[in-house]
This record gives sequence, structure tokens and C-alpha cells, in this order.
Amino acid sequence: MSPSIDRKSFEPPYAQLARGIRERIASGEYRPGDRLPSEAELCNAYRVSRMTVRRAFTELARQDVIEAEHGRGTFVKLPQLGTATFDLAELQGYLADPGIEAEIVEAHTISPPPPRVLRKLGVEADGRVVSIKRLLRRGDEVLFYHSEYLVFDPARPLIEAELGVTALRGLFSGTAGADIKYGRLTLHASTLTEAEAAYLNERAGTLAWVLEHLFYDFANRPESWGRFIGRADRLNFSTTVGVVDVEMEGS
Repeated sequence: MSPSIDRKSFEPPYAQLARGIRERIASGEYRPGDRLPSEAELCNAYRVSRMTVRRAFTELARQDVIEAEHGRGTFVKLPQLGTATFDLAELQGYLADPGIEAEIVEAHTISPPPPRVLRKLGVEADGRVVSIKRLLRRGDEVLFYHSEYLVFDPARPLIEAELGVTALRGLFSGTAGADIKYGRLTLHASTLTEAEAAYLNERAGTLAWVLEHLFYDFANRPESWGRFIGRADRLNFSTTVGVVDVEMEGS
């Protein structure tokens, strides 16, 4: 192992060291289950401090590449399919597309809310909620049907801007507003009901993805519940487990 820390680089030494170790893992020099060199060995090889080595190890552990075992050392982590995660970048891409428009097909208050909405939002049986139904379309093509229910708040009346696609973009870009503390997302497969199929110009029974979102305020109270529904082939999910060469990432 030859020293390869560039002291003139803007990249910190610990990041260079972490990258070097990751490249050796990707090349097969270190394989899943192998013990990595000790802190002392890496200090001597790269002429860096123990703090630099520890920060490099911390970064690689954060990337889920290595794991430390007390009293044994640090090891290359075996790929674990059960820990794979998937993102919603494809749906976010639809919402970020300037060619996508939101068509409001329904926006009004409901009292009393339907039983399922009562359970999701925890409102009183005689409470009021705002129901919004949108179609996300690109030209004449309908891509998604979005149904949403919000707890009625007379202090925050609906305005036209909140009904458009920009409001949905905010949910996925982190600009949805400071009143949302956290949210729960649930993705599941389904088939289109008669009503959903009619909105999407599809046949009832067509395979679909349903993405439910439930958002809470800073008092930990449900604030809104909604569902994105689209034909199954509208969204694809893929991820990578293990370590790949830099030039292969994203391929």
C-alpha cells in the first residue's frame, strides 16, 4: 500500500483515505469479510494521524461499506439485501418537470369526513376536512391521480397557489413549509378501482402503485393524508448494494 495523500488537494486527508480504501474494496483487493489494516498500519502507510484514520473509518461506516467489531478490528461489510433502500427520485422528477401541470378536479370541505379519513387524521366525527383531488398531466396524458385530505384550519384558508403542482413539488424538495415536522410514506401495489381508472383514462383492474403520505405538525398531530396513484409502469425502483467502481455508479 503506497501513500497517496495529496497534501495540496482541497479534499481533506480523511476523505482521500476513505476514497482510497473504498477503491481497494471495489477492485477486490479487500473482499467482503476481510479485516482492514489497523489504525496504526494505516497511519504508517499513509503518514496520517489516528484521528484522520478514524474519520475515514467513520465515513466508510456511514456509507455502509465497513463495520467495526469490538476486539477484532474493522471489516469490509458483506452486502445485505435486507438493508437496501429505495428513493422516490423518479416521482420527484415528474413533479420537477416544467411540462407537468396539476388539474384540480375537486376542492371543497367535507363534514363529516369519511371513516377512513377520520382514522388517518384523528379528527372529531363532526369535524371538517378539506378534500383536494388533482390530476398530474403532461399535455393530454394523465400520469397520476392525487387525492389529499387536510385538517380544516380557518386560520389558513386555501389559496389557488396551494392547489397547484408547486405545492406537490414542495413536499418532495423540502420546501413544503415550516409547519410539517415529519411524515410517513407507504408504498404498495394495487389495482385501479373504477373511480381511479376513470380519472387516469385506464381500465379498472390495471396494476398500479399507490404512495400514501401522512404528515404531522409540531404538536405531533396529523395534518394531511394523501395518495398518489399511477399505473405500475410509471414508477421503477432500483438500488445498489455493495461497493462498485466509480465509473460504474449509476449505470
